[in-house]
Amino acid sequence: MNRLLILLLFSIFFLNACQKDDLKIGESPEVFSHRIPLTWNQLYLEVERYCPGYKPPVSARNNAYINFIAYESIVHGVGNFRSLANHFAGLEIDKPDSRYEYNWEVCLNAAYEFAFEFYFPTAPSQQQFRMLEVSSDMRTLLQSQTSIDVFQRSAAYGQYVAQTIYDWSTEDEWGHEAYLKNTDPTYVAPSDHGLWKPTYPDFQPALLPHWGKVRTFAAMGTDVVPPPPAFSTDPSSQLYLEALETRNLVNRVKAGEKEEDYWIAEFWSDDCPILTFSPAGRWISITNQVIAAERIDMMESVATYAKVAMALADAGTKCWQEKYRYNFLRPIDYIRQNMNDPHWNTVMCPDGSGGFYTPNFPTYPSGHATFSAAAAVVLADLFGASYRFTDRSHEGRTEFRGTPRTFNSFHEMALENAYSRVPLGVHFISDSQAGTNLGFIIGNRVNALPWK
Repeated sequence: MNRLLILLLFSIFFLNACQKDDLKIGESPEVFSHRIPLTWNQLYLEVERYCPGYKPPVSARNNAYINFIAYESIVHGVGNFRSLANHFAGLEIDKPDSRYEYNWEVCLNAAYEFAFEFYFPTAPSQQQFRMLEVSSDMRTLLQSQTSIDVFQRSAAYGQYVAQTIYDWSTEDEWGHEAYLKNTDPTYVAPSDHGLWKPTYPDFQPALLPHWGKVRTFAAMGTDVVPPPPAFSTDPSSQLYLEALETRNLVNRVKAGEKEEDYWIAEFWSDDCPILTFSPAGRWISITNQVIAAERIDMMESVATYAKVAMALADAGTKCWQEKYRYNFLRPIDYIRQNMNDPHWNTVMCPDGSGGFYTPNFPTYPSGHATFSAAAAVVLADLFGASYRFTDRSHEGRTEFRGTPRTFNSFHEMALENAYSRVPLGVHFISDSQAGTNLGFIIGNRVNALPWK
């Protein structure tokens, strides 16, 4: 039986089971499921993994706009949420015409379809094909359930919302099409002692040095971190002791004495291009798993994605702002230059020939910590502070330790993710602590938006 026939049979079963008609604005969407937002956000992780230039802050920003588009495409017709359009300066979105019927699943699917086209114009051909495949399959299902005029009207509204929000997003000059401009050839890293500079082994230029200027959704100018530990080579200083902790932990990992820590480090890494999705995308993967398990309805799912994605986007913006405000050096440079260990290296992203990697931007605060704390606050608000969860994001992977890990709360996940950067050797513990605190603030900002 070919796939199209299977999909058509499924759609007939779904119609008979649900007995769903097209709905006017304000009518109850009791039977709408999470299938459309989950399908598109699963696809997102496939596409961003291979798309050039989709570094963590870029990926987080664009995912936020995609899921904001999805949210606004159905908010006037489904559930008890409210539009956020009036909350953002310069954004105006016309409501759907209340005189006519709409199929809100069609609206939503069209919104995702066009949003992906807008934000992934440079995706490799295989990923472009997957986008077209998902669009075609979902459209075939929905067309079988919907009259022609309702389908066309609904799809047109989803496209209109996508176009309107995309046009608004292009006004953010620092964030727009950043996948094409990850670095700035005119940027010169500060050269003072104790500050970050391109690091061994590839000495790549600074990643997104102006990202702190990107427009945020909820974060405020006062959302900052305190200064990092004072630079000092005194063995009794805080920085020296933190560097010693990082060095010794990595050395013990290399010697096979800290298997649990190495599992934690590799489990949360998500740094190696193409091997996995991005560190920000990891929390979309976690959200996918939660939504699939909880089977919440369409509007609740879309709102969940919008909240998590906005938190991740703002986490990237504020974290990078603080990174380049302090320009603090990475552990590898401190250890090599000040601890009589000139050949010391991290254990991040092994290349198979004994080489490892260090991210090409300042260390303080940690991006992983900021992303994870922001997302964890949102998810805890939605699903509970004691939500027990097994993360299967990398289950079955053999290139690294992706064995699932179980947690008693999202907060616990965030703390472990933040800590995971230390046994890899790419952060001091104060980087993780500062990022975690910043992420908690940002998550609460997003929760406080006028969603209902």
